[in-house]
Amino acid sequence: MLDQHRDYVLKTVTERGVRLVRLWFTDVLGNLKSFAISPAELENALSDGMTFDGSSIDGFSRVQEADVLAVPDPHTFEILPWGDPGSGAEARVFCDIHDLDGQPFAGDPRQVLRRHVQAAHAQGLTFYIAPDIEFFYFEPPQPGERPVPLDSGGYFDLTTRDATGDLRKRTIRTLEQLGIPVEYSFHEDSPSQQEIDLRHTDALTMADSVMTFRLVVREVAASQGLYATFMPKPLEGVQGSGMHTHLSLFRGDENAFYDPDDPYNLSALAKSFMAGLLVHAAEITAITNPTVNSYKRLVPGFEAPVHVSWARNNRSGLIRVPIPKRGNPVATRVEYRSPDPACNPYLAFSLMLAAGMRGVEQGYELPAEADANLFELDDVRLSDLGVGQLPQSLADSLRVMEQSDLVREALGDHIFEWFLRNKRREWRDYKTHVSQFEIDRYLGSL
Repeated sequence: MLDQHRDYVLKTVTERGVRLVRLWFTDVLGNLKSFAISPAELENALSDGMTFDGSSIDGFSRVQEADVLAVPDPHTFEILPWGDPGSGAEARVFCDIHDLDGQPFAGDPRQVLRRHVQAAHAQGLTFYIAPDIEFFYFEPPQPGERPVPLDSGGYFDLTTRDATGDLRKRTIRTLEQLGIPVEYSFHEDSPSQQEIDLRHTDALTMADSVMTFRLVVREVAASQGLYATFMPKPLEGVQGSGMHTHLSLFRGDENAFYDPDDPYNLSALAKSFMAGLLVHAAEITAITNPTVNSYKRLVPGFEAPVHVSWARNNRSGLIRVPIPKRGNPVATRVEYRSPDPACNPYLAFSLMLAAGMRGVEQGYELPAEADANLFELDDVRLSDLGVGQLPQSLADSLRVMEQSDLVREALGDHIFEWFLRNKRREWRDYKTHVSQFEIDRYLGSL
């Protein structure tokens, strides 16, 4: 099968007159990286990989062990729908990163997710994901100035105020050209805020799709002289951008989360998986919400989860169980609501799967549904319900993550240690920064 895909790629490059093939991969923080090769090098790259200096990539190699191999995954080959038509077509292919001896490289986030996906496959399970990705459009940012929204539209607006509708349409067309199907798109609640929901697929394909999605959104905006951002909370006083993530496990064509005899239509496996997510939620939050700014979103009053709880139709909790249309077994799933679109999808999906499967393997028991509006309850009542809170800052998240055997095991020592060092440095930089808020509040009164 792999040979067939390799042959298809080589044939397509020749038939479409591709002049440049871009090899894509991702660093530990979730930044898309790339270098280009000519079609003449592609066959060798597909067979043996391409060597590059890993010490120049954040979180990859140290200087004394610099070189690594980028091995293209032919399943991910696509012609890019932009570029100069006069200079020939360009294509992209995602790569797995290997050590020079051919072993998976410990610093490659894609290899981390592949390892977890394969472990689930060994148990007869396929992990499916469908993210709802929120983001903002702005005028091109000016140094030192606040971002300027393009409209004052609100949730589901379809009026002349929704000046960004054309951008969404262009984005969806481009995504579909790249083989990424879209389920929904609409104007979100905040000014100039958008949401595009991707149709569910297996976790590794979806992580590649999220990386492609973020680039496409920015490319389309830039082509119109505008700016798109996945910063979780770019505007004060309105809701931020999340990446609510719908999760399910299948055995072949059957949804392993579905049980027609359960009052919630949730199988025992689904309940243990949810319990695993709840028990380990705080430990994985530094990965699902990886920036200082992420925690400006995770506050009460802005439709973002704060409490570690679950319910069917309660959006104040961490996990929601959507009620499928007409009891459709295939649509039974859980929605994990804390992640934001700044996360590295390979690592975030890995930890969601690892936490859920820990619950399955150790038979975690799902607590009672918390169907009240948790934002209206005081700490005593929340404690009585057994409802905890997510970490409230990057520093808090890192402290919890550092003590987590699950996260260390799931990510591997290389990424675990590097991520902690990098994010502690980010927190120190934030802590020593004197903001405009502090100047306005304290300079004249103290």
